[in-house]
Amino acid sequence: MANKNPTEVLLWSIVLPGFGQFLNGKYIKGLALLSLEFLVNVKGHLNEVILLSFQGENEKAIQQADYQWLMFYACLYSFAMWDAYKDAGGGKTPFASLPFVFSVYFVTIGMIYSSKITLFGEKIGPLWLPLLSVIPGLLAGYILQRILRKKLS
Repeated sequence: MANKNPTEVLLWSIVLPGFGQFLNGKYIKGLALLSLEFLVNVKGHLNEVILLSFQGENEKAIQQADYQWLMFYACLYSFAMWDAYKDAGGGKTPFASLPFVFSVYFVTIGMIYSSKITLFGEKIGPLWLPLLSVIPGLLAGYILQRILRKKLS
């Protein structure tokens, strides 16, 4: 399905892992990613963590979170986005995957320290610190991508 808009497919993949693959006609891969997302979400108690975090109950969210499962979520989520984007014809430039990869590294580190780091005396928790970690991860990926592309040219 090379005539798909890579950005549209990426955005649908952000909505839920597997949706981008469905748009690309990769139904088995989409179903596998959607099933994995459901498994990790349930086992990690992600929906409860999201609910508690939005209600300002970060300490309860920390207690509810199963970190062994949640640490896998960023890898699954980012791979689904990258895979859908690439299958739709995006990511053809050298080192195009680096922003995706570095955001996963930073989100995982954010998840690891999310029960320890405080802001204004409050623990940030397993939702907000990993989400905030996307920004420096993307920046690091784009900077490294730019440096490596310059070295190639």
